[in-house]
Amino acid sequence: MNSYLIAIFISYIFITGLSYCIEYLNLTNLKKYGFLIPAEFKGYIDTDLLNKTRNYTIEQTIFGIISSGFSDIILLIFVFGGLLDRYNSWIVSINQNFIISGLVFFLLLVFSETILSVPFELYSLFRIENKYGFNTMACGLWISDKIKSLIVSTILMVIVISAGLFLIQYSQRLWWLWLWCFFLAFSLFMMYISPYVIEPLFNKFTPVDNEALLESIRNLLQKVGIQVSKVFKMDASRRTKHTNAYFTGIGKVKRIVLFDTLIENMEPEELTSVLAHEAGHWKRRHLLKNIILTEGIALIVIFISFKILQSDILLNIFNIKEGTFFAKIVILGIIGSIVSFPFSPVFMYISRRYENEADRFSYELTGNHQGMISALIKLSKDNLSNLHPHPLYVIFHYSHPPVLERIRRLRDSAP
Repeated sequence: MNSYLIAIFISYIFITGLSYCIEYLNLTNLKKYGFLIPAEFKGYIDTDLLNKTRNYTIEQTIFGIISSGFSDIILLIFVFGGLLDRYNSWIVSINQNFIISGLVFFLLLVFSETILSVPFELYSLFRIENKYGFNTMACGLWISDKIKSLIVSTILMVIVISAGLFLIQYSQRLWWLWLWCFFLAFSLFMMYISPYVIEPLFNKFTPVDNEALLESIRNLLQKVGIQVSKVFKMDASRRTKHTNAYFTGIGKVKRIVLFDTLIENMEPEELTSVLAHEAGHWKRRHLLKNIILTEGIALIVIFISFKILQSDILLNIFNIKEGTFFAKIVILGIIGSIVSFPFSPVFMYISRRYENEADRFSYELTGNHQGMISALIKLSKDNLSNLHPHPLYVIFHYSHPPVLERIRRLRDSAP
C-alpha cells in the first residue's frame, strides 16, 4: 500500500469505529437510564412497556451494528482488497460503449448489494419486528413488494445512469453543470409523480370518509393558505403497526396521507395537531430551504468531483490498472463518505431546528399545545421510541429532537 492509500484506509476505519462508539454510548445510556419513567410519561406507560421499549431499542441497535459491520467488511474487501480492480478490468474486457459499460458496472454492484442485504432484511422484519408486534406483512406480500421495488428502482437507475453518462460524454468540460441541472429536474419531477405513479404500486390509498375529521383538517389548513386536494388513508396495517402521516405534492395544492394505524390510535385533536405540525414545515418553507441548501452543496460537490476526476490520481492511489470513469466514481464515493462525516451534525441540527419551529407553529395554529403533546406521547408509545438517547447520538443521528425535549419545549411555550 502507498502512503495515500494507507491514510484513506485509516481514515475510513477511524470514522467507522467512531460511529460504532457512538452506538455503544447510546446503548450504555439506555441500559443506565432506560428503567426510569420520565415525569412526562407517568400515567401513560408502565414498567412493562418501558422494558419492552428498552429491549426493542437494544436489539435493533445490536442488529444494526452487525449488519453495518458486515457491509463495511464487504466494502473494505472490495475497494481495498483488490476486487474493485478485477471487477473494473472485467468491465473493460466486455468491450462495450461508455454508457452500456457504465450501466453494467453500476447495476451489477447495486444488485449484488441488494442480494447481500436480503438475509438481514428478512431477520429484521420477520424476527425483530415480529417479536415486538410491529410486523403484519405476510411473506408473499414481502416478495411482491421486493419484486416491484426492484423493477421500479432498476428503471429509475437506468434512466439516471444513462442520462448522466450521456451528459458526461456529450460535454466533457461542462458536464458537472448539466449533471447538476438534470439531477435537480429529475428529483423535482419525482416529487410530482411519485404520489400518483409509484406509491400506489405498494399501498392502497382511499379517501378518508370521516366528514367531521375532513372538515376540521380543511378548516385548519385554510388558515395558512394550504389547499387540500384529497385526504387519503393508507393501508399501512397490511405491513406494519407503526404510525405516521405525511404531506405530498409541491406548491399550494397538497395531498395528505394518514396511516390507517394512526387514524385508529389517535383522537381528532391529536391528528389535527400532527397535521398542523406538517403545515408548519410548509408555512416556514422548510422544504424549499432544504432544496436550496442540498442543491447548493450538491453543485459544489459535483464541481469539486469534476476537478478530481479530470486526473488519474484516484486510480494511481488504488492501483487500478484499467483507467475507467466508473472506478473513479466508486473511489470518490468512499472518500466522500469520510469527508462528509463531520458535517452530519450540522445537517441534523438544521433538521431538528425545523422540527422545533413546526412544533411551535402547531401550537400557535391550533391554540392547543396538549393535543401535540398527547400525539407525541402516543407516537412514542406506539413506535417504542427510545426515551433516553445519548446526547452525542442525538447530535449525529436525530433529525427530530428527542421526544422529551419536544414535550418540554411545548409546555414551556404555552401560557
